[in-house]
Amino acid sequence: MREFVFALEYDPESNPVADILAECPETHLRSLSCHVTDDTLWRVDHVTGSEATLDAVAETVATADYYADCLVRRDCQGEWETQVLDRSPDTLILYSYWQRTVACTSIPHLALEHFGDGLIFETTWRGRRYQWRLILPSDAKLTPFYEALDAEIADTAGVEIMRVRENTESLRIEEDEAEQFLSPEQDSALQAAVEHGYYETPRAIETYELAEKLDLPGSTLSYRLRRAEAQLASAYVKNLPMTPVVHSNR
Repeated sequence: MREFVFALEYDPESNPVADILAECPETHLRSLSCHVTDDTLWRVDHVTGSEATLDAVAETVATADYYADCLVRRDCQGEWETQVLDRSPDTLILYSYWQRTVACTSIPHLALEHFGDGLIFETTWRGRRYQWRLILPSDAKLTPFYEALDAEIADTAGVEIMRVRENTESLRIEEDEAEQFLSPEQDSALQAAVEHGYYETPRAIETYELAEKLDLPGSTLSYRLRRAEAQLASAYVKNLPMTPVVHSNR
């Protein structure tokens, strides 16, 4: 099998979801599942961000003039529906189903046309950068697909090929490499918190005081710190050696 990773970089006002994510850089959208047939596309996405941003994303994907993954970028009479599967203040699980028309196309549909069935898709979206990871047959010819994609997005986005490699040892879909690092906003918030004694015992500064120093809303700072702490904790636990379970007779 072959791994092919590339990213779209949307221009302003060329994609409504990209415009929202660009204004809220701490927001992150990643696919949990993505499936395609000749006439349909359905997917489940996991979105993290502030409550207001998640509301905006859910509203936009449901009411935009065209489906977010449609490369045609106009009302081409395609029909789609979205449904919220789960929701918390900072997490959204969103299901989308798209019935395309002859005027519509998308990255999964282009891939289906050029590579055939049996494809695996993984996506991550931050700001205007929409990254795709495809697992393809080893003999897949990439140039015709790339040329077709470039022709579809020429007026609204750039495309960057990030990686092409044979992937015969494992087909495990790994998290996007960007997930291993903090966003610039999370990094700045965490550094400021450490510098001002937020993590000292007792605390040298409270959240609202640090937010004032950084000229941020308190809710925004609190969210960025929580996300940074969660990612660092997950990375720490992931890298711990296996600990044997000790059974007690008591």
